[in-house]
Amino acid sequence: MSSHGIKDRVAIVGMGCTPFGEHWDKGTDDLLIDASTEALASAGIAKEDVDAFWLGTAMSGMSGMALARPLQLVGKPVTRVENFCATGAEALRGAAYAVASGAYDVAMAIGVEKVKDSGYQGLVGAAKTPTDGTTRTLTAAAMFAMCAPAYGKKYGVTDDEMRQVLAHIAQKNHYNGARNPRAQFRKEVSVETICNAPLMAGGLGVYDCSGVADGSAALIVVRAEDAHRYTDTPLYVKALSFVAGNCSGNADPDYDYTWFPEIHMSAQDAYKQAGVTDPRSQIAMAEVHDCFTPAELLIMEDLGFAERGTAWKEELAGTFDLHGELPVNPDGGLKSFGHPVGASGLRMVFEAWLQMRGEAGPDRQIDTVNDRKLALTHNLGGYPGEMVSFISITGTELDA
Repeated sequence: MSSHGIKDRVAIVGMGCTPFGEHWDKGTDDLLIDASTEALASAGIAKEDVDAFWLGTAMSGMSGMALARPLQLVGKPVTRVENFCATGAEALRGAAYAVASGAYDVAMAIGVEKVKDSGYQGLVGAAKTPTDGTTRTLTAAAMFAMCAPAYGKKYGVTDDEMRQVLAHIAQKNHYNGARNPRAQFRKEVSVETICNAPLMAGGLGVYDCSGVADGSAALIVVRAEDAHRYTDTPLYVKALSFVAGNCSGNADPDYDYTWFPEIHMSAQDAYKQAGVTDPRSQIAMAEVHDCFTPAELLIMEDLGFAERGTAWKEELAGTFDLHGELPVNPDGGLKSFGHPVGASGLRMVFEAWLQMRGEAGPDRQIDTVNDRKLALTHNLGGYPGEMVSFISITGTELDA
């Protein structure tokens, strides 16, 4: 990787996030206004103080005017971006690099999706346009379902053991989401219920799949040296890494569905930028793209949180639970918090914002922030063998 990074040159000084869910009473404009208003108030500024905006949305707007209209922006540049489910992360990357370059002093990244009214279902790819019939026809659930038996075969995990591992991942994330007032699904779900749920694809049941939601999230970035003009507790950007796969995985006879090369490569690049040498001991928390439970399992190894072939044991041991050695998805993840495509990448950073500043609340605040000062978010778009991967690392302290 050739990225030099922007370590400690940019700081997040304000954030906002709507509850995710079925917002039948709100439109795209309402969600954008709610998230941006909270982010601006968090930073103690007005919309006029923001020099430039990056809007991430996959299906809820077609240009920068989709943000300029509801916010009634005058004379401001608004860039609309899209990168599959990593769209919100793409907005963050654009805003952060723009500030780091010196082009702007203050920038906003905001993501939004309003899809429930449309009948969109992420499981079946309802938004796809007709093709000539030669492209992949499997659903996202079917693609990720292939990861579980492949992993089990490679590492000697029986079907029953794998079912318990995936059920624990779902149970963990629902447990966390049940304690989060902004989550879409705020109810604990037992392992028994998860295991007995109707199947969706392969061995994946209803509770192995994240839900489609409406929602918006936003953040404000400034130069690191200006951060304390806005807040006493900024988050400093340590690394931003984005890798776009070339879609060769499904045609590669050596690709075995037990790891995601794009995630591994973006993780290595992010760690190099941030100076992380031992992610398991240096990272306080991680928000990862648990679109389906097998994804979280494989991501733990791609991020270096567990050795290859051992993440299934770590999951069962509670390593990644809310009060485990390395909390993963303490806000409930996509599985419980919900997944409005354009907003998810920024929602992950919002959880890092709360947790690292000690503001998650008594029922959700993790313990590891007392000793570790870095948070990681991971956002992907696409499917096994053909995906984009984004990783951010943020921290509460500037390196000397």
